[in-house]
Amino acid sequence: MPKRRNQIEMTPEEQDAFLREGHTLQVASIGPRGYPHLVAMWYALVDGKVCFTTYAKSQKVLNLRRNPKISVMLETGRPYNELRGLVVEGEAEIVDDDPELAAKVMMISGSRRPGEPPAGPPTPQTLRAVAKRVVVRVNPVYVYSWDHRKLGGAD
Repeated sequence: MPKRRNQIEMTPEEQDAFLREGHTLQVASIGPRGYPHLVAMWYALVDGKVCFTTYAKSQKVLNLRRNPKISVMLETGRPYNELRGLVVEGEAEIVDDDPELAAKVMMISGSRRPGEPPAGPPTPQTLRAVAKRVVVRVNPVYVYSWDHRKLGGAD
């Protein structure tokens, strides 16, 4: 089976392009009872790393402050031969003292174009919104991916 895994793995360039065209990540942290806590989040790519904003008092932030291990997954496709996905397992870095970064991440993720810079400066509304938010930056430890289109229609 390892040969098949090697056939469908995305190159680093393909992984970057996939993240740039994505929209919603599945984000997993470890909840207070030891079970995975899974949520969907819009995201931004900042300096090549996945980042998202969330309320400072959200369950995911409480989880990550207790245990910084995080997994994020992006996937697309419906038929088997079109399935593509990418998982980043890593350490969450919570940035709670950079409102400029929070505004940038919020604007990029809100545009639904994670790899593009914001269109302009943050609006006063955005700056007010980031006051209660933090940025979670995912520092990768292990990345794996799959692209079933590389199988050429074979299951």
